[in-house]
Amino acid sequence: MFIIKGSFGIVALFIAGVLNVSAQTKTYSWQHLPQVSRPVFKKDTFNVLSYGAKPDGQSLNTVSINTAIAACSTKGGGVVLIPQGFWLTGPLVLKSNVNLHVSRAALLQFTDDKSQYKLVKGNYEGHVAVRNESPISGTDLVNIAITGDGIIDGRGEVWRAMGKDRVTENEWKALIASGGVVSENGKTWYPSVGFMKGAKTPDAGILGTGKTLEDSEAIKDFFRPNMLVFTNCKKVLLQQVTLQNSPAWNIHTLLCEDLTVQNVNVRNAWNAQNGDGIDVESCKNVLIENSTFDAGDDGICIKSGRDEEGRKRGKPTENVIVKNNVVYRAHGGFVIGSEMSGGARNIFVSDCTFIGTDIGLRFKTTRGRGGVVEDIFVKNINMKSIVHEAILFDMYYGGKSPGEDDAVNDAATIPVTEATPAFRNFYVDHVVCNGAEKALMIRGLPEMSIKDIHISNSLFQTTNGVDIIEAQNITLKGVSLVSKNTNPLVNIKNSSSVILNKVTYNDAQLLFKISGKKAAQIQVSDTDTSKARTKAEFALGAANSALITM
Repeated sequence: MFIIKGSFGIVALFIAGVLNVSAQTKTYSWQHLPQVSRPVFKKDTFNVLSYGAKPDGQSLNTVSINTAIAACSTKGGGVVLIPQGFWLTGPLVLKSNVNLHVSRAALLQFTDDKSQYKLVKGNYEGHVAVRNESPISGTDLVNIAITGDGIIDGRGEVWRAMGKDRVTENEWKALIASGGVVSENGKTWYPSVGFMKGAKTPDAGILGTGKTLEDSEAIKDFFRPNMLVFTNCKKVLLQQVTLQNSPAWNIHTLLCEDLTVQNVNVRNAWNAQNGDGIDVESCKNVLIENSTFDAGDDGICIKSGRDEEGRKRGKPTENVIVKNNVVYRAHGGFVIGSEMSGGARNIFVSDCTFIGTDIGLRFKTTRGRGGVVEDIFVKNINMKSIVHEAILFDMYYGGKSPGEDDAVNDAATIPVTEATPAFRNFYVDHVVCNGAEKALMIRGLPEMSIKDIHISNSLFQTTNGVDIIEAQNITLKGVSLVSKNTNPLVNIKNSSSVILNKVTYNDAQLLFKISGKKAAQIQVSDTDTSKARTKAEFALGAANSALITM
């Protein structure tokens, strides 16, 4: 039994795979998960054909569809129907009590005429920023949905820059023939001169003191919109629809409450720059289930603002259920961070499959973020052909820690402040990974260890084993490591209170490498250490007494 006390008065108990979390007056468990309220709509239907829309793939239907949405909302709500056809449109703005239903035989295609998207004050990667208007947006709404089996296409290919090394030779030639400009070194194609100028302008999209939208007109093309953005909305449903080919992030929900994403397909090309599947930012009460993601960046991602701006907002993403989802190629299957400055807590991930993602379970942050990520519960995860780590806890996102080299830090030289991030209280059970570069990487900061990570009943078939750097209270129980490179199999640096119980392995040249003066209380029990050619090596000030075999 593990008993963990975190901030916000939360107490978590994890007993034989059963979890109870008490947070003030609410109690959650795997049997009694957070409840998510769903929107309810009137049956009245508003067919866009009645408002002059034409399904010919050439007529711009922006006004007609938006008029139908406004009429539906004004009359008390209902369904705005996009029937069979090829519907070309500019930006659509959803209204309260409206269910935008895209029929199975409908293609809702957003225009490549960028003049149709005005510059707006938006939010991007955790900052208030200049953006082009999103193809679909809604702010301060209640009771909204996008449903149906149809396809919504963001025409992202006209917005994104592209590296020559990320396309075939014929695709590169087609990009050049389409217009735009190529960088001086010939390695990058930009959609326009304005985009290239924006890419070279530091903090181009940040709305600082005295800066206006008009100041950014010359580089307007650079501000790629997220395809669907809902801000400060309550009772939101995305169901069955296919969302694909976004200019940047595909689905971005910000400061929303009671969000359901169900049976949705999200598709972006593997080389789609910042082409995240879904980013849930500072939201409360969320269900993402039975959905499929194929993304150019992270697949399913939890965020809560960036650095000081995110800390001032102070809105964690909390009470989230992610279950029965599939993620194909993406930077991460399920991800928290790196913009997590408002924190994340009470998140339940189960019964998901990741195939070909760069990383499977990815938890990332860096100095300057601040924020606490805690009480994260994961079980029943399948992984296949993972490019890098199956599971990654990384507090050096975008950089390299001193602990990766032999120059291990033995003392924190940076003070702990509100800008210091924290990861704690993670429970991961029943993971099966067939193919990854590394089974597990835990990489904390010298001034702030990653704490209370518990991984159980899991099997990793990988090239390399486990790295535990600057961590405390780490448990591996019933974990099988089938690794090709076993020198060492488990690498522990400046970490303490590490428990390895019933760990099995096929072979090991060196079972444990233990480094750093802070290494202590590494307990090994019910584990056959005699199979290893060398049981343990100690380096860089680590004492032999740090390893306790029971």
